[in-house]
Amino acid sequence: MNLETLPVLSLASDPAALSRDLGESFQTFGFAMVRDHGIDPDLIGRAWRLTEAFFALPEEEKRSYFLDGLAGARGYTPFGVEIAKGAKARDLKEFWHVGRDLPAGHPLATTSMPPNIWPTRPEGFRETFEALYAAFDQTGARILARIAVWLGLDENWFDPAIADGNSVMRLLHYPPVPDAEGGAIRAGAHEDINLITLLLGAEEAGLELLTKDGRWIGVSPPDGALVVNIGDMLQRLTNHVLPSTTHRVRNPEGPRTAFSRYSMPFFLHLRSDFAFRTLPQCITPENPDRYPVSITADDCLQERLREIGLKK
Repeated sequence: MNLETLPVLSLASDPAALSRDLGESFQTFGFAMVRDHGIDPDLIGRAWRLTEAFFALPEEEKRSYFLDGLAGARGYTPFGVEIAKGAKARDLKEFWHVGRDLPAGHPLATTSMPPNIWPTRPEGFRETFEALYAAFDQTGARILARIAVWLGLDENWFDPAIADGNSVMRLLHYPPVPDAEGGAIRAGAHEDINLITLLLGAEEAGLELLTKDGRWIGVSPPDGALVVNIGDMLQRLTNHVLPSTTHRVRNPEGPRTAFSRYSMPFFLHLRSDFAFRTLPQCITPENPDRYPVSITADDCLQERLREIGLKK
């Protein structure tokens, strides 16, 4: 496998070959790129337009959707709030979160999975992002089925683990950065907390991953493709057989500093009450169990929210 460039894989290819190729890409990079994912391009186009329209709203209007005490779980999070774990400067971004709506009385409907809130404008925002959330959810489950096979599990192994999972779709706006100071960048070097992340490519460049030999390489999916990466929860479950890779969004240079960047990751989470137990096939004498103590997925999440400044 070329260690400089991520392969672009087709989700429509032979399932056995796809499992092999995804597994190899994830094991090498912690990342993969996939096309033929089946998400409607017209839906994606509407989502981009509405994302740009929402972040163009007056600051006061956007801040009316910032709800204190939710740790950013739903609605708007203002510019300069989130900070990468261990970083000194806050990220140069603002974002909106869409999560899973659970029926009233559902046992997982807690403070970490509150009901969604929706802006009154732009028109069509709720309908578009409810549909896109569902499409991401379905595509993520397809990818997890292929990962399960690569791990020697039944292809449906993850289904109960992600049923009613705490997945979040994030609409991101990185404003122009002509005056970035103090070492601040659009998104500091970090790993994702969740199981896998599905990311629609941005028009503006900047996403980079850190290779195993310590080099930053760019990640630029072709038009219509998704970037997929392993998160800390899958790294934990697989005892680091599948790595959660450090990545960042660097600042632009030259004329591009005057342009905004928009991005749309879908953080696919386990059920909040999922109890981690390291997969036996990922434990060997050379790779002993790093996580003998079981904790829940929500335990993991709450710890990270404190580390990145969204929860006190």
